[in-house]
Amino acid sequence: MGGFFGAVSKTDCSTDIFFGTDYHSHLGTVRGGLAVKQGDTFKREIHDITNAQFRSKFDHDISRLSGKWGIGVISDFEDQPLIIGSHLGNYAIVTVGRINNSEELVGEIFKETNTHFSEMDGSQINPTEIVATIINRGNSFKEGLELVQERIDGSCSILLLTEDGIYVARDGKGRTPIVIGRKESGYAATFETAALPNLGYDIDTWVGPGEIILMTEEGLEQKRPPNREMQICTFLWMYYGYPASSYENINVEEVRNRSGERLASHDDVRSDLVAGIPDSGTGHAIGYAVASQLPYRRPFVKYTPTWPRSFMPQDQQVRNLVASMKLIPIESLIRDKKLLFCEDSIVRGTQLKGIISRLFGFGAREIHMRVACPPLVYGCKFLNFSRSRSILDLAARKAIGHLEGENPTNLRKYTDPNTKEYSQMLDYIREQIGVSSLKYQKLDDVVEAVGLPQEKLCTYCWTGCEGPRTSA
Repeated sequence: MGGFFGAVSKTDCSTDIFFGTDYHSHLGTVRGGLAVKQGDTFKREIHDITNAQFRSKFDHDISRLSGKWGIGVISDFEDQPLIIGSHLGNYAIVTVGRINNSEELVGEIFKETNTHFSEMDGSQINPTEIVATIINRGNSFKEGLELVQERIDGSCSILLLTEDGIYVARDGKGRTPIVIGRKESGYAATFETAALPNLGYDIDTWVGPGEIILMTEEGLEQKRPPNREMQICTFLWMYYGYPASSYENINVEEVRNRSGERLASHDDVRSDLVAGIPDSGTGHAIGYAVASQLPYRRPFVKYTPTWPRSFMPQDQQVRNLVASMKLIPIESLIRDKKLLFCEDSIVRGTQLKGIISRLFGFGAREIHMRVACPPLVYGCKFLNFSRSRSILDLAARKAIGHLEGENPTNLRKYTDPNTKEYSQMLDYIREQIGVSSLKYQKLDDVVEAVGLPQEKLCTYCWTGCEGPRTSA
């Protein structure tokens, strides 16, 4: 998915953008970049962070990147920040999101202007460069940013480091969050609120969907008011977000605790202990344990110093290796025990299958899996949250394919927990991953755990509905 951090300060802000960007490293991506404004010039550094921590790659760059204004990014795959020269002036840009109509946009740009794009591996055009080119078609940064939201199919949140300050622009539907923090020396804009407190910032402004704010060390200037409609990604609370972060002023860990409570309220299995698949399953498991009055334990401990999040590598075999090597079992908490695990979601299910097999290998009597989200039936159209190359890689779609073939006529019947097709899908997934029992959270309980009106949440990956959900 990716995340960004930008700061404007009366003094040097390089330390803030270094650590602020690093606090987005959990988002599971492979590129990192920083840019600062030094007088009339812009300087940047970009590194591959696939097999190394962000801090270790940028530690030696900070002394060269001093400045009072700066931005940083953890990116899905593309090089960022980009430094652009245009009729609007020079600027640096970072983006978070997904562009579904990039070919259409590039074709329009080629027809209308004499321009060129830099190529990435595989002849793919850097999506951030596409965004910058659209911005350059405006008569002002505000107009250019508005053009981006009008033309892009998908989502796009943006930080622009300009000669006037940093433009903060949230995606038009608010699918990704931005919050602005404040301290005595200036302001910072960030995806994750977890980046703010240790750097001395207090939350100042929650940026609304489609809102544009110009941020300088002297204050904030609203350039465009927020849209009324919001479709923020619900998966942020359930899976992607960092536990210490809040979106729309709702804390991630608290949502996961409430989610676990909802799972327990519909369950009657009596296990010897409750555990979470680390890390994002942990908060759900704590909530489940409290509500069920079953002991919370950790039969697996995650080794974190060197292993990344297991969905980061592109190769499935490498993902499986990471998943197995980083989880160290505690046999005395496994052998002869009835285990109940909470998991944030089941995406492909391949790693989970391996974990379950190992647990039984260490002598577990029963393993019950409780999933905090409904089955992922649809691939996300708005954010790059999964490395699956095809929606048919999803565990739910594999099950549906087994039941109906690769071209089912009606996927909606697999999203309704009251249908026989839904039950058949769950039975197949349960058999494939090898657990004693399997239950998924119902969508209404997810919405209740988050605490926002359902029309403000994007639930497309579970329901297939692009707008506000119309039925359970």
